[in-house]
Amino acid sequence: MRVAAVSSSTPPATTSLPPPPLPQVTTARNPKSLLSQCKTIKHVRQLHADIIKTGHIRNPFVAGNLLELLAITFPDAMDEAGLVFSHLEFPVAAHYNVMMRGHTAKDSPRDAIALFLQMLEDPVEPDAHSFSCALKSSSRLFAVDLGEGIHGLVVKFGVDGSAFVRNTLIHAYASFGHVESARKLFDEMPERNVVAWNSMFAGYAKNGDWAEVVRLFGEMRVLDIQPDEVTLICVLTACGRVGDLGLGEWIHGHIEEVGVKPSRNLVTALVDMYGKCGQLDTARRLFDGMPERDVVAWSALISAYNQWSRCRHALALFNEMQIAKVPPNEVTMVSVLSSCAVLGALENGKWVHFYVEKNKLRMTVNLGTALIDFYAKCGSIDNALKVFERMRQRNVLSWSVIIQGLANNGQGREAIAMFSRMQKENVKPNDVTFIGVLSACSHSGLVDEGWRYFASMSKDYGIRPRIEHHGCMVDMLGRAGMIEEAHCFIKNMTIPPNAIVWRTLLASCKVHGNVEVAEDALRHIMKLEPEHSGDYILLSSIYASAGRWEDSLRMRTEMKKRGIKKIPGCSLIEVDGVIHEFFAEDITHPQSKEIYVAVEDMMQKLKASGYVPHTAEARLDADEEDKEISVSHHSEKLAIAFGLIHTSPGTTIRISKNLRVCNDCHSATKMISKVFNREIVVRDRNRFHHFRDGSCSCNDYW
Repeated sequence: MRVAAVSSSTPPATTSLPPPPLPQVTTARNPKSLLSQCKTIKHVRQLHADIIKTGHIRNPFVAGNLLELLAITFPDAMDEAGLVFSHLEFPVAAHYNVMMRGHTAKDSPRDAIALFLQMLEDPVEPDAHSFSCALKSSSRLFAVDLGEGIHGLVVKFGVDGSAFVRNTLIHAYASFGHVESARKLFDEMPERNVVAWNSMFAGYAKNGDWAEVVRLFGEMRVLDIQPDEVTLICVLTACGRVGDLGLGEWIHGHIEEVGVKPSRNLVTALVDMYGKCGQLDTARRLFDGMPERDVVAWSALISAYNQWSRCRHALALFNEMQIAKVPPNEVTMVSVLSSCAVLGALENGKWVHFYVEKNKLRMTVNLGTALIDFYAKCGSIDNALKVFERMRQRNVLSWSVIIQGLANNGQGREAIAMFSRMQKENVKPNDVTFIGVLSACSHSGLVDEGWRYFASMSKDYGIRPRIEHHGCMVDMLGRAGMIEEAHCFIKNMTIPPNAIVWRTLLASCKVHGNVEVAEDALRHIMKLEPEHSGDYILLSSIYASAGRWEDSLRMRTEMKKRGIKKIPGCSLIEVDGVIHEFFAEDITHPQSKEIYVAVEDMMQKLKASGYVPHTAEARLDADEEDKEISVSHHSEKLAIAFGLIHTSPGTTIRISKNLRVCNDCHSATKMISKVFNREIVVRDRNRFHHFRDGSCSCNDYW
């Protein structure tokens, strides 16, 4: 960066030979007036020739207007503006400023800086606008030293008192990430107009300090300074980020009180704020009331639906967006892919991927990572790997997502190999990466490696293990049958274990039949989350497996006594792009009759192949003779039967379930995969199960 040229030496002299006398210009033929009437570049060129012929080009005001038309109004004529500028005999600061503005508008900040340096050498004394243009260009280039050098010249040329220049300085320092320097300039201003406040708001926003935006707006209100639309949009965005619904509602009321019709951008900011604060109905009402909605408005509401797990609403709104012929952008696609991932809507997400490729949308790191996450969460890990390998740029999140995806899909050793590759490519892992790595060790039984990676977090990378990492270690030890070690690990944790950690231990106790540790785990869970039905059911099942039927019944009775209801199991299956939802013993589906016939046929074939129902998994109030029917009507079995009816032989069936798969459904699905020669992918609350030819990728531990 040519900082040396921007020195703190004495300002250059500005004396030069006076220009020759200007020709007289009549009002009727005033070229300045004629330039203002130009509507096309052709008109400008015609008048340009006339201006040169008559000698009016030597009039600095006429030359300035011509440059502004070529450099700003018709930016495609920037090269012509450069030619005009280069032939000016006596360019003044205003001419340089127009050219710098033109280069900045065309995203050529280096050319703008070169002009500024040339201006200092010519010599032409820069004015406040010159410094403002140069500072904007330095911030675009993220040239901190250059920006500080220009700041020094601002002081030496005596324009540091200009509010206009100081606002640009605040913006520049904030862009460099030097928010404290920006705030110091702001606080030193004797008078601060709304532009100064907006510069400071923008600085905090650029650096993600949304809480400070909210706090600073509080100061603005105390001083009774009236915000403008730019202020309100920035502060509403901050309210959404920090969840300050109260302030957001106050701003909404202020807008209505002022009585000025809000612009599309301001209404979009309200939609975004209400959406991020969970007020989805209000956000939708405002959205529906907009006469015109651009991609930002659509994306704001789709993102809000996705954030609050209203994923079906997100996809439905995306369909409306397509009908409205509003082209989506990266933000839209990332939110839609996230919703598809939650729902397990593979076909919908594949269509999004196809749209991205067909319309040649730029595969950014965020979009590529969203695609990896989507495919991995839909159990299509091969497609996730393809996207990963094709990405030209990857960040630490991209690596972390593929590692976690491999681990969750039963490819723990491949996940560890990917982590080794990440290290070889000198990508520094973060805390999220290690969650995936430890999960991979857990799913693959790599206990020694897991201990080593857990120690490496703090030793080699300075990452303090969080509660999630401790949970992975408990899961790893529990899977390996090391129940006592897992129990001891929890007791010696440096941070208080939460209910999830104890619940992980409880699940391990079920697999390995450790009643004593299970009882202790439940005692701790009841202190933390006493209303979680799954914990009581797990211990009840452990008692039943140990033949302690009275204790098993006591746990079920305790649930009823406390008024705790079991969360209903829900399974989703996507067929031909449509998502179908099933609950246990559900009869609401339009094809229920056909589905139950298919279930009956499916269960008969399974029994003929040796399947024995686990009636302990039946609903609590089922009579003894009804228990077998009850377990056969679990939600995933209904979804699988629907899939067998509506997909061709050999097609993979993909199910998403909100709860952990029960023992009976796990055993039945293994057998279904063999009897019907189908690969069945089930994503439950904990992990993926890839059923193929009578076996499961989880090796019967989940």
